[in-house]
Amino acid sequence: MSAPALSDFVLANTTLAPVPLVPEVVLHSAVEAMDLWELTDHDQPPFWAFPWAGGQALARHLLDHPGLVRDKKVFDLASGSGLVAIAAALAGADSVTANDIDPLSLTAVQLNASANGVAVTPLPGDQLDSDAHGADVVLAGDVFYDAEITALVLPFLTRAAARGALVLMGDPDRAHLPDDRFVRCARYEVPVPWTLESTETRSATVWRA
Repeated sequence: MSAPALSDFVLANTTLAPVPLVPEVVLHSAVEAMDLWELTDHDQPPFWAFPWAGGQALARHLLDHPGLVRDKKVFDLASGSGLVAIAAALAGADSVTANDIDPLSLTAVQLNASANGVAVTPLPGDQLDSDAHGADVVLAGDVFYDAEITALVLPFLTRAAARGALVLMGDPDRAHLPDDRFVRCARYEVPVPWTLESTETRSATVWRA
């Protein structure tokens, strides 16, 4: 799709609504994942269309503790809707880069950033071999959802922490989270869409590498 077609698709299939745990942020969000997935004709689900539990927890944590990102260069991995990136920008980050491999995600990030009156720089493509472009803070919400992705993401996050970046992750106790590698920072009870999680709330933890 062209850039205008991508924007039209996101706008046609979502509604602008506040995020349950982070009402300071509004997102273009969908209701039904499977129906939207069929429309996208993508290999991966439309992660960009929903406020996932880990991202909500991490975004809430950043807004409650803005000193974590204030005046810092921030890199948001697998940004999805851009929720975490937007929260970092609202918390006073000097610059925020939102990375995702899905063009629809980066379109949603731009639309959502605009709706919240902040600047977020979208970065396409697989960046897992990079150093997060020298960011002071590296953020990752809901990235441990299967073993293959975890094996790819973990070295990237470990390298960033080893060079001195603050690495923060949000995760709702998914099975592939290597929690023995991280330090627990905070825990939240997060309202989530029933259509995604088959429950109305999930516990999610913010971790530091």
